[in-house]
This record gives sequence, C-alpha cells and structure tokens, in this order.
Amino acid sequence: MQQKGIAVAGSIIVDKIYSIDAYPNAGELTKIRSAALAVGGLVPNDGIDIKKIDPSIPVYAIGKIGNDDEGKFVKSVLEQNGLDTDGVVVSDADKTSFTDVMSVIGGQRTFFTYPGSGATFGKEDIDWDRLPCKMLHLGYFLLLDKVDNGDGLEILKEAKRRGIKTSIDLVSENSDRYSLVRPCLPYVDNLIVNEIEGARLCGMEPDVNNLPAIAKALKECGVGERVILHTKYTGICYDGKHLTELPSFDVPKGYIQGTTGAGDAYCSGALVGIYQGKSDADILQMATVAATCSLGTADATSGLKTYEEMEKICEKLKKEAARQ
Repeated sequence: MQQKGIAVAGSIIVDKIYSIDAYPNAGELTKIRSAALAVGGLVPNDGIDIKKIDPSIPVYAIGKIGNDDEGKFVKSVLEQNGLDTDGVVVSDADKTSFTDVMSVIGGQRTFFTYPGSGATFGKEDIDWDRLPCKMLHLGYFLLLDKVDNGDGLEILKEAKRRGIKTSIDLVSENSDRYSLVRPCLPYVDNLIVNEIEGARLCGMEPDVNNLPAIAKALKECGVGERVILHTKYTGICYDGKHLTELPSFDVPKGYIQGTTGAGDAYCSGALVGIYQGKSDADILQMATVAATCSLGTADATSGLKTYEEMEKICEKLKKEAARQ
C-alpha cells in the first residue's frame, strides 16, 4: 500500500459556546444571549487546517465520538472540510467529548469540559491496515486518559514499525504529568510544541532565551528528526546540528481577533512543510504564516486558506504594520 497523506489522531471535542452578560455568583441566575456549536480538539483543528493549507494532501481523522447529536455534528463538519472519517469510531458507551464555554460578552471565558469518548480512545481504536498515511500526528497528550497511560506510546511504536513518520502535540498544564510523555519522545520524529510545554517536558524554565537549550535537550531525549518550539514572539527548529529561527510577523493594530487555534495552525503549517519535504527555514515560514492568518479570526480554523493565499495576506499585513 502506497503511503500518502497525514493522519490526525486523538482528541475530538464539540464546543458549546454560550454568550452571557455576566458570570453569576453561586446561587444566582444569568441569561444566555446566544448559543452555538463549534468543533475543537486536535483532530478537527489540525485536520481542517492541513486540508485548507494544501487541499491535495489526504487527511485521515482518527478518534472516538459518541452515538449522539454532538458526534454526528463533528463528523459532518470533518467531512464537509474534506477529511476521511472512516477511522472515527462511534461508541454507544460514551458521549462525545464536549466543553461548555461560558463567554462573557466583551470579557473572559470560563470552560467546563466533559472527557467523554476521548478518555477511552486508545490503540485498539486504530485500524492500521486501512490507514495508508505517510505521517501520523497524535494528541493532545495530557488530555486523553488512555493515550497518557501507555496507549500513546504503543500507537507511536506501531506507527514507527510501519514506516510512518510521527509527531505529537500536548496541552499546557501546570503539573508534573509531563513525565507521562517523556517515554514517547524516542518514537517521535517531529516534536512541535510551545515554549511552556517544551520547557516542562525537559525540566527547564519556559523563557524565550532558553529556547535553544530546550530544543537541544528535547532532541537529546530521542526526538528523531527535529524539535520545533513556538512562542508568540518567535519560532525555532533544531535538527540535531542546525538551529533555525524565524521571528513572528508584525501585524497592524486591531488585526488580532482571537488566539484560539493559533498554536494548532502553527503546528499544521509545520506539518504541511514537513510533508512537502521543505527546508527547516521554509517549515518555520509556513507555520508562521498559518498562525498569523489564524489570529485574524475569533475561531480556530476559519482564518486558514491555501498557503499561497495566506502568503499574500501576510505580505499585505507586513506592509500595513510597517506604515504604522
């Protein structure tokens, strides 16, 4: 079987977004002004982004949903965006993972999450013989119970055994649970994380000045091809010999509409660059362009377009920022 395409595996979440005037105190009532559904998690965010950046790449969604309306919704959204959903398992035993988002109009958001089907996603949910992918991106670690407790490692080992290039992502968490992820690093070809996650993985301070040392420490932990670290200021790539850096683009005042999904967009741009065999400098460029365009919209994926279209947008943004 010819290996082609990228599989995105792991968290599939439905966000239930409620707009409210104010967050109530205990025992109080507040009125919901509007309600909306949106998809979230690594599989929808990265999968849709990758497909938008390069529509020619086959993208395979791998995960678990419940046999409920939320599951039907997220699967429909994935299919509408061109993803292959044959690898999405429908479970009668669990509800689809969801997050209730209480969004104060013009203010902060509060999150209540239900682990649901994502907590039970594991190695037995992947039909490898029907997965002809060239790359597998798995996550989010620290959010998926079975993946965190051994199944993630087994998935990565099996992918490597089948000649599939691997990458992972995780969530930022102030805990000592990063020790669960470290045994996976020798089976990861490309580690793409932010500075907080990277620092906590190797026990260093998440300071911008520490990025080169963090990248080198993670590479020494066994990462196969490259470590990519990103912050809101810059991104770096270390392949074991060379360190490449690309600062974030300047954008005009008022351009940023939201940061939701910017990290996933960065990761998706990098994955497309890796898939296309680009240089490390071009990989960082593609990642930075994707993240910049993501910042222009409030949600996770609608700011993404083909890479050629996004390049033109970023050129215009840089000119506008320079005139300020």
